[in-house]
Amino acid sequence: MKLYYAQTANCYKTCAVAKHLQLPVEFIHVDLGQLEHKTPDFLSKNPNGKVPVLETDNGTLWESTAIMCHFARQAKSDLWPEDERQVDVMRWLSWDMDNFLPTAGVYYFENIIKPQFGLGEPDQDAIKSADKDFYQHAKILEDHLEAQEFLVGDSLTLADLSVAVLLPYADKAQIPLNGFSNIQRWHDNLMQLPAWQAPFPTT
Repeated sequence: MKLYYAQTANCYKTCAVAKHLQLPVEFIHVDLGQLEHKTPDFLSKNPNGKVPVLETDNGTLWESTAIMCHFARQAKSDLWPEDERQVDVMRWLSWDMDNFLPTAGVYYFENIIKPQFGLGEPDQDAIKSADKDFYQHAKILEDHLEAQEFLVGDSLTLADLSVAVLLPYADKAQIPLNGFSNIQRWHDNLMQLPAWQAPFPTT
């Protein structure tokens, strides 16, 4: 399997899951700054022109959530449970993609991506606009984690690894986590996973 990735949030979680499960994956870096994701060769793998993309013997698979589920199935891992928890995992994956990640992603884009690619100064109005939605979503997550070590059941699942994807960048991205002690506790526990500390290949 070949995983095409860049240093983005959705790639972060797919790389981390592949490493966590110790799958035989070849990691191929895509230089977004050089528009390698817009070349005809890449677009033949993903017509959306986005990373991550997984190339297998059976074809290509895009969208980070689908790739993570594929990895877990390949490894026969309970990260993607086959019992009644699966629906709850999907609920949190959907909530993350529709609510938490887009809102937290504003801080990530403005404070990390813009400087990295020379796209200008952070837009303080955009950040201010994100604050209300972020606090609303973070409060939902905080309350859910009040009596829970993990998002679903009593073990690690793809829900945890997806929702937590931007939290390692919280300080640098200036994501406002002050006052959300349950989120911080949950994140600190997840960061003990070796693959989560350094998900991207070093070469």
